[in-house]
Amino acid sequence: MSIPQGATDVRREVLANFEGLYGRSPDLLVRAPGRVNLIGEHTDYNDGFVLPAAIDRELWIALRRRTDGQVLARSLDFGEGRFSLEGVSRGEDSWIEYLKGVAWALTKEGHRLSGWEGVLGGDVPIGAGLSSSAALEMAALRAFAAVSGIPWKPKEMALLGQRVENEWIGVNSGIMDQLVVGLGRKYHAVLIDCRSLEVEAVPLPEGVTLVVLDTGTRRGLVGSAYNERRQQCEAAAAGCGAPALRDVDAAMLEAAGGLDPTARRRARHVVTENERTLQAADALSSGDLERLGRLMDQSHASLRDDFEVSTEALDLIVDLARSQPGCLGARMTGAGFGGCAIALVEESRAAELADRVTERYMDALGLQPEAYVCGAADGVSITQAS
Repeated sequence: MSIPQGATDVRREVLANFEGLYGRSPDLLVRAPGRVNLIGEHTDYNDGFVLPAAIDRELWIALRRRTDGQVLARSLDFGEGRFSLEGVSRGEDSWIEYLKGVAWALTKEGHRLSGWEGVLGGDVPIGAGLSSSAALEMAALRAFAAVSGIPWKPKEMALLGQRVENEWIGVNSGIMDQLVVGLGRKYHAVLIDCRSLEVEAVPLPEGVTLVVLDTGTRRGLVGSAYNERRQQCEAAAAGCGAPALRDVDAAMLEAAGGLDPTARRRARHVVTENERTLQAADALSSGDLERLGRLMDQSHASLRDDFEVSTEALDLIVDLARSQPGCLGARMTGAGFGGCAIALVEESRAAELADRVTERYMDALGLQPEAYVCGAADGVSITQAS
C-alpha cells in the first residue's frame, strides 16, 4: 500500500506517540480513510444511489490488546479518553463517545469484546463533510474486531457503524459513509445501492483528480436541519404512497396530492438526484467527463434550490472553482450547511485551481479556506505494526 506524504507524517506521529507513551511498538496499526461524495447527496437515507470515493486523508490507530476489559485511547487532537467494557453508558459529548458507541453496538450483536489501549490521529478535517466520524467508527470497529477475534465483514460492520451514528450519536444518517470507508478502492469511485448494499467500483480516468475545497465553515449535524430533512423526505414518500423516495419517479411526484410545497421540493431533489447519480456513474465509466461535470453542476443547483442545504460560502466556492481553467464540474458535498465542495479537475491544473480559488475566496469573505488535492484510496485496513 502506497501512503501519501501527509498520511505518512500522521502515521509516523501516531506510532511515535504510542512508543513514547508505552515504551514499545504497538501490535496493530489500523487505517481508515475519509470520503468525498462525487454525487448523490441526501439520497442514501432514502434508499437511493450514491457515488462516493474513499480519499487519502486518513485516520490511524496504533494499539495493543488489554485483558482487563478497559479501553484507553489518546487522541492527538482531543486528549485522553477511557471507559470500561462492562456496562458502557453515554457520557458528555466527546470524541470517546464514538468508541463507546462502537463497543455498545458490537455487544448488542452478541460479541464478547476485549479491551485495548492506543493512540489515534489523522488528517481528515473535522466537521467538513469528509466523514471523519465514519472513519473513526470504522477504525474502531476494525480495532475491536482484531483484538476480540471477530471476523471482519465490511458490509455488516458498516451497518453497525451506521447504527452507532443513528442510535448512539443521534444523527439519522444513511449507510453511504461507513460503506465507502469500509469498501473503498484505490483509483475508483464506488456506486452504492443504499437499499441492497450492492457496490460497483467505477474507475476514475487518468488525467483527472479531485480537489476538495473546505469553506472553513462548520455545522453540527445533530443540531442542524439534517434530521428535519430526513423527516420531510419520509413524509413526502408516504404522501406518494411509496416506502421510500427511491420508489418515486417524477410522474408519481407530480401526481401526488396533499404534499406541502416544502416536502415536494425536498422530494424533487431526491428523485432527480438518484437519476443524476446513475447517469454520472455511466458517464464516468465511459470517460464522458463533460457530461459528468454537467451532472455535478445540476446537483449543486438542486441542493441549493430544492433541498436548501447550501450556503453563501458553499455557493461562492463552487462558482469560483467552475470559473477556473481545467474545472470539469463542482458541487457542494456532504450534508451541507457548511463544510466542503468537490471539484473534478484536470490533474495538470489542480494545484493552480486550488491556489486561485482559496485566494479569491479569502478576498471575498475574509475566511481562510483550505484545498486538498485528493486521490481515491482503499477502504479500512489493518497491519501488524511490530
